[in-house]
Amino acid sequence: MRNYIFATVAAISLMAGTAVAQETQVFDVSLPLGPDTYIDVGALTFGGELERLSGGRLTIRPHYNNALGGEREVVEGIGFGLIDMGITSTGPMGGFVDEFMLFDLPYIFTSPEQAYGFLDGQYGEELAQKLEEKVGVKILGWMENGFRHNTNNVRALKTPDDLAGIRHRTQESRVQVDTWTALGANASPMAWTEVFTALQQGVIDSQENPIGAIYDAKFYEVQKYLNLTRHVYSPTPLMMGAELFNSLSEQDQAIVLKAAEIAVPVQREATQRMEQQLIPKLEELGMEVTRPDIAPFRERVQPVIEQWKEVIGAELVDAAINFQP
Repeated sequence: MRNYIFATVAAISLMAGTAVAQETQVFDVSLPLGPDTYIDVGALTFGGELERLSGGRLTIRPHYNNALGGEREVVEGIGFGLIDMGITSTGPMGGFVDEFMLFDLPYIFTSPEQAYGFLDGQYGEELAQKLEEKVGVKILGWMENGFRHNTNNVRALKTPDDLAGIRHRTQESRVQVDTWTALGANASPMAWTEVFTALQQGVIDSQENPIGAIYDAKFYEVQKYLNLTRHVYSPTPLMMGAELFNSLSEQDQAIVLKAAEIAVPVQREATQRMEQQLIPKLEELGMEVTRPDIAPFRERVQPVIEQWKEVIGAELVDAAINFQP
């Protein structure tokens, strides 16, 4: 596939006259966070490469902060052809494809390199194919949220017992509800767009997200404790409607895929860099940062992994746990 992409893009670069004559196209892209975030870096890098490789014919129009709908609605909208493209977490995707609940299981991936190797090879391709077949959504590249961490407004988390009685928000995922229940919290799902207000009003005490999202959402205004639990690695796939992708010429399909290939490592680097930069910033903004020993947390949630292993696919779960980068 890569050789095909390189050959096709090279051929396009020699056909500028023909390219100019072809129709221009602007893709609307749904983004869950705001400008200048690690998600924005990925989207704008993709858009810039798309424009460069197409000689200006293909461009994107980003829509920030879930302006086109919550994550589940965006995935559905892309599949139905109502939204051209989007970047979302995999949180709601387990509702469409069981195998995507792998990314809700706690402590499966222990390093970014392990996750990258798993996603960029056979297993990532197979997962992408399942989503395309069942939902009509094509994954162009596996961008990332990175590792997720807990914040709450009750107490620092030093052991799982510290979660007792805390009202915790999860994504719309049964696996996540079971995980946080096993850890001792009172867990319930809630749409992302409702979380800040619910924390502000005291409807819930706790949530979990990557560092960049915690900062962008200004949770430091309504949460006292940041606990670096690293309990889940969260991809954020760059997606396009399969029908829309298939409607493009072979040359433009190759351009879209090549632009995504270039953008993914740039976005991942931005995620990792911003996490390191923003933890001290969140401390300066008043959050108390705790780095708990994660071994007791991992031990407490082992029954959740066993409970969901057969539903997700034991072979897939074991492949992820044992993957060597």
